[in-house]
Amino acid sequence: MASANAFFDEIRNKPEVIDPPQSEDTTDIGESVNDPTQNALKPNVTVSSSVRELLECPVCLNAMYPPIHQCSNGHTLCSGCKPRVHNRCPTCRHELGNIRCLALEKVAASLELPCKYQSFGCVGIYPYYSKLKHESQCAFRPYSCPYAGSECTVIGDIPCLVAHLKDDHKVDMHNGSTFNHRYVKSNPHEVENATWMLTVFSCFGQYFCLHFEAFQLGMAPVYIAFLRFMGDDNEAKNYSYSLEVGGNGRKMIWQGVPRSIRDSHRKVRDSFDGLIIQRNMALFFSGGDRKELKLRVTGRIWKEQ
Repeated sequence: MASANAFFDEIRNKPEVIDPPQSEDTTDIGESVNDPTQNALKPNVTVSSSVRELLECPVCLNAMYPPIHQCSNGHTLCSGCKPRVHNRCPTCRHELGNIRCLALEKVAASLELPCKYQSFGCVGIYPYYSKLKHESQCAFRPYSCPYAGSECTVIGDIPCLVAHLKDDHKVDMHNGSTFNHRYVKSNPHEVENATWMLTVFSCFGQYFCLHFEAFQLGMAPVYIAFLRFMGDDNEAKNYSYSLEVGGNGRKMIWQGVPRSIRDSHRKVRDSFDGLIIQRNMALFFSGGDRKELKLRVTGRIWKEQ
């Protein structure tokens, strides 16, 4: 068995992500995907661990979806891993061929399982083939840490992430819907790893993240400021914000809608959805000998009526 285990480990460690295949057998749960009240916990709904193990791919350890393959000895494998094992059963090493395990697919179709975000508050029970779609859109799925200065892997609900930002990332926390920040950098020509500032604001019973940083746009460095909402996109649309930067009698103003932290920091930044300041303009606003960046960014957040 040692050789078989080594084989599984080798396959699992390959840096490859395979999405579960789509199938016409998959049930479309439509608008109920984020409404656990329509799929509330049902009495006597239990799935034994042995059944769950039968539906677990022995290579990637993920749940299997149609088409589920099997070898002539009955060992099963998900369709995503089949090409990775070069058509050899990872359990017995026999040739896999194109045998489909219809019986196991029918067993899966009869199952109803709780959402994997049950511990975050989701009480829904979903058919096996609908569960994956629900989980990709579940309103209770955790958020990723919005801190952009490192590849932080922490996930959690909003109160958890607020505490994490404060305690672990030492992010500045402010109460109120207006802000006035000054950004100073002695060498504005250096933009590598220049995520300068993340500030969290608490207002209207919500939390907002203000980002300000330098990044490379083509051959020239630019500066961008934008706001993200700590919550879902449908709630973010209830708010607006404005940013203003200027100097030497000139100013630039940006007004927009905060993006949800469901959208990654990079996605928002690379879509240029914020106040963008070219370096020459930023140095002009800074005044003096134009060798040091001194930008004052002011703004406010308000709730739409």
